[in-house]
Amino acid sequence: MEKLNKGLKVIHELAAATSWPASVTPMAAQSDGTHGFWPKGFSSGAVEAGIKYSNRKDLMLLTTDAASSAAALFTTNLCCAAPVLLSREHLLVSSFSVRAIVCNSGNANAATGVQGMEDARAMAEAVASALSIKPEEVLVASTGVIGQLLPMEKVLAGIALLPSSMQHDSVIEMARAIMTTDTFPKFLTLDVRLSKGNVRLSGMAKGSGMICPNMATMLAFIATDAAIAPTLLQDALRYANSSSFNAITVDGDTSTNDMVSILASGTGQEVAADSEDYRLFSEALEALMTFLAKLIVIDGEGATKLVEVTVVGAADDSEAELAARTIAQSSLVKTAIHGEDANWGRVVAAAGRSGAVFNQDELELCFDDLMVLKPGFIADFSEEAAAEIMAKSSYTITLRLGSGPGRARIWTCDLSKEYVDINGSYRS
Repeated sequence: MEKLNKGLKVIHELAAATSWPASVTPMAAQSDGTHGFWPKGFSSGAVEAGIKYSNRKDLMLLTTDAASSAAALFTTNLCCAAPVLLSREHLLVSSFSVRAIVCNSGNANAATGVQGMEDARAMAEAVASALSIKPEEVLVASTGVIGQLLPMEKVLAGIALLPSSMQHDSVIEMARAIMTTDTFPKFLTLDVRLSKGNVRLSGMAKGSGMICPNMATMLAFIATDAAIAPTLLQDALRYANSSSFNAITVDGDTSTNDMVSILASGTGQEVAADSEDYRLFSEALEALMTFLAKLIVIDGEGATKLVEVTVVGAADDSEAELAARTIAQSSLVKTAIHGEDANWGRVVAAAGRSGAVFNQDELELCFDDLMVLKPGFIADFSEEAAAEIMAKSSYTITLRLGSGPGRARIWTCDLSKEYVDINGSYRS
């Protein structure tokens, strides 16, 4: 309960500190998961199947009252899990029309071969049978240990219990059911003002370790009541993902099971192509996904700090991203962040090996508003002022490469001894 209360506090504080688009209202009252979290047409539930953990729910289900437009992005890891392969297949077979998402924690069903695919199919078929829908209308997701077969007797028994667990307001239990090393559930709902009324965007995510942007290095499930075509939904999701889940890193490892999906029930206002409503919807989706992405970094395994790495003045955005991503993923930079050591040399060295092209004599580096490095490698800053900034739980590192238009932003966290402790015994 203490961790849950801490997590809810983090959600409320981050929501209050976020600069939301003018059309967006974060529903703080819904952030406890007990007052109409999901948009109209959605229900969710979670049960304890005993897959790996005891005395906690580890299997969840999100359903829609009718066929919904669907879009999704998946890991680019070539060793992708069976649920990823199956969900990709189901989206194509169903013409991106989905009725349910089922997800388990405790076991990734990755690197499990033919049996793993059969087990993923069995999960979809069991959900379909329980809800009287088609198996291809079910997306499947899993998270946990790689290389172990699912205990299907427990999984199928849990799925049989899920329909009776469905509650419209069970987002906390649902979000907790997909946690692995996460310390708190991650979710938020937004109301978005469009031309003829509001639509709702609600999302939840999990992720703490094996987080490195290369699609969405985590699991995220988003729901909306907007009436929007699957192709538009996919475009909006892909655009929002590039500046949210694809702009975070905890440890530089891309998971085998990454998946971010969105379902649109169509019970609310229509969002048409090339319209102002589509722009507002896409802007709100990006804001929600960025919020959830930040929660993942805040909850990074062993993490104590959230740091925004911004690179400006590059020749173009892709050059800026090369530098920002390398800095954010550098173990030496991340340990300096943990040790609250303003070791600017590590930042410069990371940028230098990133592949970005720049003139080293033009580099300029700031921690928040404190300039620690001026062009020509002049570092006459106050160590005391730098230490005060780095002692904060959240701050910004900004590196200027030159005078070009390119810029990029990546969120990272520190690397602590606890990270080693967590991952040194992950399977136990």
